[in-house]
Amino acid sequence: MNRTSRRDFLKTVAAGAAVLAVGRGAGAAPAVNGAPNIVLILADDMGPGEPSFAGGIVPTPTLDQLVKEGMRFTDAHTSSSVCTPTRYGILTGRYNWRSRLKSSVLFSPTDKALMDPRRLNLPNFMQNAGYHTACIGKWHLGADFVRLPKGANTDKKKRSASWQIDYSKPFKNGPTDMGFDEAFFILSSLDMSPYVYLRNNRAVSIPTVNKGFPHNEYNKYQRIGAAAEDFEACNCLGDWAKESRSYIKRRAKDASKKPFFLYLPLTSPHTPIAPGEKFKGRYKQYSWYADFLAETDWVVAQVLEQLRESGVEDNTLVIFTSDNGFAPYVKIPKMFAANYKPSGPWRGAKATIYEGGHRVPFIVRWPGKVAPGSKSGATICTTDFFATFAELLGRKGGIPDNAAEDSFSFFPCLKGKKTQTRPFTIHHSISGKFAIRKGDWKLIMTRNAGGGWGLPGQNIKTTARLVQLYNLKEDPGETRNLEEAHPKIVDELVNDLAKALHDGRTTPGKKQKNEGWPYRDETTKAKYPRLREN
Repeated sequence: MNRTSRRDFLKTVAAGAAVLAVGRGAGAAPAVNGAPNIVLILADDMGPGEPSFAGGIVPTPTLDQLVKEGMRFTDAHTSSSVCTPTRYGILTGRYNWRSRLKSSVLFSPTDKALMDPRRLNLPNFMQNAGYHTACIGKWHLGADFVRLPKGANTDKKKRSASWQIDYSKPFKNGPTDMGFDEAFFILSSLDMSPYVYLRNNRAVSIPTVNKGFPHNEYNKYQRIGAAAEDFEACNCLGDWAKESRSYIKRRAKDASKKPFFLYLPLTSPHTPIAPGEKFKGRYKQYSWYADFLAETDWVVAQVLEQLRESGVEDNTLVIFTSDNGFAPYVKIPKMFAANYKPSGPWRGAKATIYEGGHRVPFIVRWPGKVAPGSKSGATICTTDFFATFAELLGRKGGIPDNAAEDSFSFFPCLKGKKTQTRPFTIHHSISGKFAIRKGDWKLIMTRNAGGGWGLPGQNIKTTARLVQLYNLKEDPGETRNLEEAHPKIVDELVNDLAKALHDGRTTPGKKQKNEGWPYRDETTKAKYPRLREN
């Protein structure tokens, strides 16, 4: 590193440290007068066709009511078709593939934490804006635990990675190191050990037994690992609801002076399908999965009820969405026989690059601000929360160049304006394959689904062409590849993707760096050299 670049680097680090110091409460600015509380609820693996307002066969009365009372976005997407990367995008305003994670998800509890505490993230930005912040639910972005000494665990039944951790010690780089004032969560999914609640930066109890939870009544697969003796997957949704109600009740007393931001990433309807006692068997004609969907809707109802009881409903912005599409490995034969369409009219499902992988339900309710029963057809992405909240709070100019690099505000849409702020949207599959969407056109940079599974009756097999081009307005099911007929559109979209890769951002500002080159498909790079690193 030469002297000039080193000096610039040190200036950047110093500036970032100053921003984060403020974000962590050192002289945090007071909240904008009358700023709303914000509750962001994230379902796990809920497809765009699953809520009953979208045609789903399982009643979701709370979500239906939210649609009546707020705005439904009909073209909402996640940054990835699987969970860890999408969660990274939500909390950073940055495309997940700019991080070190270029495909798949974090699987091991000993994986290094994905988020960088030196970066300005959404939670510490909200702290800086005068908010009290909390995370309740599923984290799945990793944490840096203290490891047990090598050879300390001699029990042959306790050799998995989840038994290599010293749960008596605090961990680093979890939610509270990223800007959440408090957190109550599990590390990953309920089919990934450890199965233990974590509060702030410690385990609530020490795992002493091996446990695992079957996927559902049709699929007994389970991942066995370290667990607290009293931990049961079927209790989680009830516990998320209870903790959320407690948090809202406590913070409502001070909300006029210090509003709150609650991030509530649920563990449902992701596998294992583990509905609570009051819900299991409610829809015997369908599946435990139907019961789980009903309980997911109930958790949302519990949150809304507490907002109302605490007297803060009218000044609280509530958002409900999902982290990716429906997981077809769940196996729900009776529901499919009843014409269940979890992806709606869209092709594919979780993990794929097709619309069913990353198109999600998205509802916003803000009494007196967002028109009830309204709709927006604007294309939005889950990386957009950062810029949207910043504009809502009048702090749009407070985002530095090295933060929220792919976040575009949809705040004008909430005010009823038919504004399209995104120039294009980039999608990413489980195997790290790319697609880019611009207007009605979507270019998929692979000849297949990019990984994942199809739904009954759907074809997601490999195509004859190297890339796929679809007009979503005319062909929402992505069935007619128009790549040969529109070479100029293909070229335009490849150029847009290449620029996004090379610039390290898609928003206006100075060029930024990716953490390693994100594009790895050598065959496609050979045809489109603009996608190469140099």
